[in-house]
Amino acid sequence: MSGPLSTGDVDMRRREDVMRAVRLTHWGGPPVMTELDRPSPQGEEVLVQVEAAGLCGSDLHVIDAARGALPYRTPFTLGHEVAGRVAEHGPDATGPGIGQRVVVYGPWGCGCCGNCAAGAENYCDRRSELDTSRAGTGVGLGRDGGLADFLLVPSGRLLLPVGDLAPTQAAPLSDAGLTSYHAIAGIRPALGDADGGGTSVAVIGVGGLGHLAVQILRATTSAQVLAVDVREEALALATDCGAHFGTLVRPDTAEALRRRTGGAGVDAVLDFVGTSATLGLGSSAVRPGGALALVGSGGGELMVRKPGALPPGLRISLPFWGTRTELEQVMTLARAGAVTVATERFPLSRTLDAIDALRSGKVRGRAVLIPAEGLKQS
Repeated sequence: MSGPLSTGDVDMRRREDVMRAVRLTHWGGPPVMTELDRPSPQGEEVLVQVEAAGLCGSDLHVIDAARGALPYRTPFTLGHEVAGRVAEHGPDATGPGIGQRVVVYGPWGCGCCGNCAAGAENYCDRRSELDTSRAGTGVGLGRDGGLADFLLVPSGRLLLPVGDLAPTQAAPLSDAGLTSYHAIAGIRPALGDADGGGTSVAVIGVGGLGHLAVQILRATTSAQVLAVDVREEALALATDCGAHFGTLVRPDTAEALRRRTGGAGVDAVLDFVGTSATLGLGSSAVRPGGALALVGSGGGELMVRKPGALPPGLRISLPFWGTRTELEQVMTLARAGAVTVATERFPLSRTLDAIDALRSGKVRGRAVLIPAEGLKQS
């Protein structure tokens, strides 16, 4: 799949009526670069000029999905981690003004149910209706996303100002940072008070999300952070991010984690991989009464049965993205310097190279696509 995506590299910045977009045109991919008419916002819509778009493991799941596996219709533009500048308002739009730098809150719900009204569009009460209608459930998820020069956002409520935070930092925080923050919020009861100490959490998978989870845990809890991965370089990144301990996946990894906690097991597990193997590891390493958050979409299964092999009192959560308020809190941490995204930059025309690097585990942190890089100058 490697190589540049190209439409001939025309000087599209000279033509205000068209833009480039990386589209999934059929299930199984690969995505293709196309030229589209530049959208014109109507009603409450806002047009954002994209400055950075993160590439996520979830994008690989979407690209690789078999026909009918996901409730979306092709074609659509990929990319669900987006930051840029407000370029144009629809006549009824509210929110950040023209020229203001923003990050896009990615889960797009109905906007009116109880959860959406509370800022939790990630848990829209009408999501099953949206799935049934195949209308798409968020930016880059059945609806056009941010791997493009411009992104049409349904409402200004979905945009948060980022201040002086660089777009290459802001974009990944809208999913990698937000999802990690939300998952940590779900296991926080198992970790006790921020100043309590004495608790531990295992972070399985130190990639785009995991390396941010390590930093968020260090910034917001006093828990001992134990990192697990299959790659030495990922453990080195975990150490750079503040992990207290790192271990490669081995037959005795669960026992190694238990030894670090005095034999009882970790208080919580954040599984950013989600295979049957990592779920087995996590459930073997967690203590009775602990918590396991399944974040990764690796397709693994865990047998839940009582009585069974799982530790008694185990709480299992399936976090999905996060709330607008949580995104604001992640941005606050980033602006304070408590959270920094490790990034590898690619021009938009090299999206396939970025996908290959992500698929092969060669990305350190987060791959970020920059539409402005690689364009011919007028």
